[in-house]
Amino acid sequence: MAVPAASWLLPSFAQTGAGVGKLLVGYPAGGTLDTTARQLAAAWRKQGRQYIIDNRAGAAGRIANSQLKRERADGGTLLCTHTSALTIYPHVYSRLMYDPAADLLPVSPLVAATCAFAVSNAAPASVRDVPTYVDWVRRMPGSATYASPAAGSFAHFLGYQLSDAAGLKLQHVGYRGSAPAMQDLIGGQIPAYFGFVADFLPYLQQGKIRILGVSGEKRTPFLPAVATFVEQGFPKVRGVETYGIFAPPGTPAGTIQDLHASMVAASQDPALRTAFEQVGLEPLTLTPGEYAKQLQREREFWAPIVRASGFRSEE
Repeated sequence: MAVPAASWLLPSFAQTGAGVGKLLVGYPAGGTLDTTARQLAAAWRKQGRQYIIDNRAGAAGRIANSQLKRERADGGTLLCTHTSALTIYPHVYSRLMYDPAADLLPVSPLVAATCAFAVSNAAPASVRDVPTYVDWVRRMPGSATYASPAAGSFAHFLGYQLSDAAGLKLQHVGYRGSAPAMQDLIGGQIPAYFGFVADFLPYLQQGKIRILGVSGEKRTPFLPAVATFVEQGFPKVRGVETYGIFAPPGTPAGTIQDLHASMVAASQDPALRTAFEQVGLEPLTLTPGEYAKQLQREREFWAPIVRASGFRSEE
């Protein structure tokens, strides 16, 4: 008798219930990463796979990331995390609690998240794109401040890339999340902000912010009129974050491949795709091998950038 694709995994889920797995998320419920994980879990339920979300919030996701290596390598516990935790964090944190190359086995990315750069009404109306922003800052050095959702984040170092590429001395202000940063941007308390496209979508019709550029190598479908930094003459200012699924070290290759196939199938779910589009995320899958190579390339890419920025955390 043929064995259903997922049934050989079920006995290994004994610690979490009859056939029920855990999906670790390093941030509180309600955030973008948490929502992404919950949407995947909903799509997986349609395949007969049961995963509950286990929020282990704290330390910018590092608590959940480090927990993964302690879990059974049987497909019963997985991790949903942003990949800057594997590509940027190793160069930022002096005491990282996990080995990003050995302790988190890539299954597949789930979505790509492009960053955007915006100014508030604190910037003059003449600032409409990246070159005019650079000109303004050169004329008005007191305006040389930009914010990001967090110090040490993906967006933080995109801002450093812009500062370096344009020959500016932009000062970074790290917030505790995108919500307070967006409130201050809308209110004009900060002149400029690097954040994810999803941060800006609810405010596009208010006329209080102007989005000057996006960080992808191609334009995002959510802001098709906004040129990339590359298009505007800043080829070094680029990068797209991904949110991916990872398994504990030692997970059998067959289990990884089975999970990958289930993610590819889930990525075609119309409800999943619609939910992602509503928050500015683009569905994306890669094979485990492709994802591992991409992560290694990005670790190498960000290393000199973080080092040159001088930013380091002793947390």
